[in-house]
Amino acid sequence: MLLRILRILFGSTPRRRTGSFASPRQQQARVEVIQATAVSVETSSIEVQAVEAPIITGRCSVIDGDTVNIQGKSIRLAGIDAPELQHPWGQKAKWELVRLTKGMVVTATVLPEMSYDRIVAVCTLPDGRDLAAEMVKLGLALDWGKFSGAKYRHLEPEGVRKKLWRCAAKHDGKFF
Repeated sequence: MLLRILRILFGSTPRRRTGSFASPRQQQARVEVIQATAVSVETSSIEVQAVEAPIITGRCSVIDGDTVNIQGKSIRLAGIDAPELQHPWGQKAKWELVRLTKGMVVTATVLPEMSYDRIVAVCTLPDGRDLAAEMVKLGLALDWGKFSGAKYRHLEPEGVRKKLWRCAAKHDGKFF
């Protein structure tokens, strides 16, 4: 019903042309429908704004350079890609993430995406630093523009895409 009203209001459905104008009663009915629709749209937009992203906090264990485990939940750092453990620089990336998070309470703001049965989240340290940004700055992870919108690209050190060539090739779709 709401879709039909909006189509009528914005002219996306063809209207019959009869040559006569709507009566005052019909015009008043349209105004009442428009007002009711406006109230309905305002109410629904307020409800959407009230929804907050779930947050997971706690000490974490590190799985690899872009995955941590908090409260038994596997969480992928949003927007970056680090080398797999068996690839060059994979172990270094993991242990650097261990160093960054050791003894810290990590806060994960969960995003709606999922990645291989892992939660995707923006993870931050108590001082507000973004773990993904820190890994990119260290040259141990790459910004994955497809998922981050190039949020971390400016933090990549020069030549890091050659160093982490396997990750770069995966982003370009050359192999997995």
